[in-house]
Amino acid sequence: MSLAPAPERSAVSAARTAVFVTFALNGFAFASWLSRLPETRTALGLTAGQLGVVLLVGALGSVASLPLAGGVAARLGTARAVTAAGLTMLVLVVVAAAAAHLLHSPLLTAAALLLAMSGTAVWDVAMNLEGAEVERHWGRSTMPAFHASFSLGTVAGAAGGALMAWLRVPVPVHLLGAAVLAAVALLASSRRFLPLPAQVPATDPAAPAAPRRSALAAWTEGRTLLIGVLVLAAAFTEGTANDWLAIALRDGYGASPAVGALGFATFVAAMTVARLLGTRALDRWGRVPVLRVTMLLALVGSVLTVFGGSLPLALVGALVWGAGASLGFPVGMSAAADDPLRAAQRVSVVATIGYTAFLAGPPLIGFLGDHVGTLRALLVVAAVAVPSLLVSRVAAPPEPAEGSAEGSAQGSAQEPGRDSGQAPARSAAGA
Repeated sequence: MSLAPAPERSAVSAARTAVFVTFALNGFAFASWLSRLPETRTALGLTAGQLGVVLLVGALGSVASLPLAGGVAARLGTARAVTAAGLTMLVLVVVAAAAAHLLHSPLLTAAALLLAMSGTAVWDVAMNLEGAEVERHWGRSTMPAFHASFSLGTVAGAAGGALMAWLRVPVPVHLLGAAVLAAVALLASSRRFLPLPAQVPATDPAAPAAPRRSALAAWTEGRTLLIGVLVLAAAFTEGTANDWLAIALRDGYGASPAVGALGFATFVAAMTVARLLGTRALDRWGRVPVLRVTMLLALVGSVLTVFGGSLPLALVGALVWGAGASLGFPVGMSAAADDPLRAAQRVSVVATIGYTAFLAGPPLIGFLGDHVGTLRALLVVAAVAVPSLLVSRVAAPPEPAEGSAEGSAQGSAQEPGRDSGQAPARSAAGA
């Protein structure tokens, strides 16, 4: 068996633009909901801890759905999976807002979030699979730029939420409008997706057939699990700053709320810019060297944030930390999808492992913060960077034996070369 012929360059270019839009819409939808959480907490009459339980239910729905997401995307195709999962998420976020602000029911709000975040999980995995397929045919590293688009989408969603709050637009009305806007754009963009690789009869009858494998087989693959560890560390590095950086600057340096928010904004801006610029670095030097440098930056930045001794130095640390946190997650997703025939299962495994950091990270830092202070608790980021450095070599594209099924699958994605993790070579579509 062999892969279908490479798509035309124009189709790859259109799909590339569509993936950029899809990542941005995912960030926009998520941030639109998060931006109105203060009013939602008030509408439900919950304490911060009780609201945390409601949000935890949603997070559990996301993590529980991730192992199945790759199979759903492989069966439906990325376009239909993104559309179905995205519309599910958008509709149920509006339902959650109505349950909170019209019915004042924490139970119904949590139930709606459980299903909404399940949709988000499938949307997330499917768009990463499509991003990896576009990257393979485009012939250049693009996954970090796709994730930068997600970051820009979150900025747009948060800014829109702030404007709607300032105008005192009711939360259900705001989220309904945001959902309709995102749904229309999602339906339009997903139509331009490339199909996932399909096997077609090989011209050579003696060509080996790709073996059938269980969806659970990826959980037994050493490389896939180590990539999951790499993504876990990257997600923890990013998620810790998202949840705790502003608070740590306030507790550790006496920063005002505005300066604390500035520190977080510095982190996010540095991460977004580094993702946009990181594509060139990956193409020039390869995955492994670039990953090692960024992981060291995350380590140094987090230590400087904690031990800088002054607020200006802590802000510099946040900037370095943000740059260091930029590439681990997207590069890990690309590495998991190196073999397009098995990408769906492997990306699901890696995403499941990685997203546990978003679930377990906040309470871990909170527990440590109660004992050593929130600022000192951030040193866990530096500790997590060490094992990620040790396993970074697994991100290098594998070099399968000539003539193997996996080799034929990857042949258009890369060429033999350095084992340090070079970027994909140009495919026929990108020549």
